[in-house]
Amino acid sequence: MQRRMIVRMAAVMLVLGGSLLLGMGPLFAADKAPAGKTEGAKGPKATIKTKFGDMEVVFFPDKAPKHVENFITLAKSGFYNGTIFHRVIPGFMIQGGDPNTKDLNKPETYGQGGPSQKLKAEFNDIPHRRGILSMARTNDPNSAGSQFFIVVKESSFLDGQYTVFGEVVKGMEVADKIVGLPRNNRDLPNERAEITVVVTE
Repeated sequence: MQRRMIVRMAAVMLVLGGSLLLGMGPLFAADKAPAGKTEGAKGPKATIKTKFGDMEVVFFPDKAPKHVENFITLAKSGFYNGTIFHRVIPGFMIQGGDPNTKDLNKPETYGQGGPSQKLKAEFNDIPHRRGILSMARTNDPNSAGSQFFIVVKESSFLDGQYTVFGEVVKGMEVADKIVGLPRNNRDLPNERAEITVVVTE
């Protein structure tokens, strides 16, 4: 119970520059899509490449069409390339997608960046289970931009509060490596976990 409260408090203090980053969450097998959820998913897919390995992602355009469109558009433009997972919390999630993280000399700004356009919330009925890709935001539900998080452990307390728009269907062992990296008191890994995002139609 005490651990659950600590994790919950961590979530509330999480995301964009000190506001809420709720994008983290029943435990599923690391590299298997839940039956009937993503197997045979059609449409664009993405691969998040890191030096620790690759994570393959499928999207839920029927649940969060604008969030999916936004992520794919940013990825195709190269927006995410060279950014890092700047916040990692074991037993919770890894967060990335901030363009500020491309600048090695300004770590104090990590978690505060994003594109000028903001997305209206598309909360849906997909739970924040392990492997889920969800959007970070401030305390304004309609403030998501580019930052996202990947849930490494079920976080149902985020359900209905953050927009789920995709899921890692292969490579969750990579997320496990990244979430386990040594980190500082701001949950920033001591080692840069840079990403390159490749979209395939």
